[in-house]
Amino acid sequence: MFLKGKTALITGSTSGIGLGYARALAAEGASVMINGFGDAEEIQSHVEELIRTSNAGALYSPADMTKPEEIRAMVADCTAKLGAPDILINNAGIQHVSPVETFPEDKWDAIIAIILSSAFHTTKAVVPAMKEKGWGRIINTGSMHSLVASPFKKCL
Repeated sequence: MFLKGKTALITGSTSGIGLGYARALAAEGASVMINGFGDAEEIQSHVEELIRTSNAGALYSPADMTKPEEIRAMVADCTAKLGAPDILINNAGIQHVSPVETFPEDKWDAIIAIILSSAFHTTKAVVPAMKEKGWGRIINTGSMHSLVASPFKKCL
């Protein structure tokens, strides 16, 4: 198993692409911390699946990616229980569809916080341990709308 002994933290990973990342990394032996929102029983089932697949550890963090203090606490919890993240995948994201002239400013601020600011805060929290180990990988996932425009889609 290529990633045995490594720890991965993936934001926005209770479903979709993020959960796919978690499953792929667990299949290579990594311990995995998933993060996001959703049904508690379904999330627990994902954690149990990841533990079986990785033959290592898996945890869930409900950290709100708009809150830097919760992001720091998530990284600290991961470090204490699974080991400092060797791999960080910034995958959390949201979108809102609206013409710009009626686009709610609070939605804009939430999009920026989750897609942009959370990536900064998670990266800042994991880099010191990666530097200390001399190894680490950071992957930032972007929406297809970061490359191809479509009417009223306001996501990064």
